[in-house]
Amino acid sequence: MRLLPFFAVALFTAVGCATPTTTERLALPELQTVERVELDRYLGTWFEIASFPQDVQAGCTNTNATYSLRDDGEIDVLNRCTKEGKEDIANGRARVVDTRTNAKLEVSFFGPFWGDYWVIELGGDDNDDGAYDYAVVGHPSRDYLWILSRERTVEAGVYAGIIERLKARGYETERLNETAQAAP
Repeated sequence: MRLLPFFAVALFTAVGCATPTTTERLALPELQTVERVELDRYLGTWFEIASFPQDVQAGCTNTNATYSLRDDGEIDVLNRCTKEGKEDIANGRARVVDTRTNAKLEVSFFGPFWGDYWVIELGGDDNDDGAYDYAVVGHPSRDYLWILSRERTVEAGVYAGIIERLKARGYETERLNETAQAAP
């Protein structure tokens, strides 16, 4: 069985649904992104620390994504998880839709269907390698959310700070599920 990538789920809201989104239901302001994403610092492998649960991810552990720049300027996305003892892999692509900030992207794993992928928080400006340490990725509906890290874990204080900032943005953080990450 192929893993439906954790970032691809957001595309279903682009197709439309009868249920109001969290943003609509709670009359929240538009979701704000970070001021700027330096793509060269964002590329590489990210481990999922926590996310809003999706049926297609049920039973997944060791979830991660690797991003690499393509010759055409888009980004290759390789998503992996362990499900029922086997590695599950899905390939997709991403493209920047707001070149002023690079913080609003779209991802596709299904032909012409694209889903919003907004970078709403970044951490780690003091790295030796220049890469971001963690990222928080959301969807304008606030119905999808992922906390990502370059490492398989984040410090408790960092995680607690992320949660507090998400609450302030209107996210229902009680919905977050932490992702099991085995030691390498």
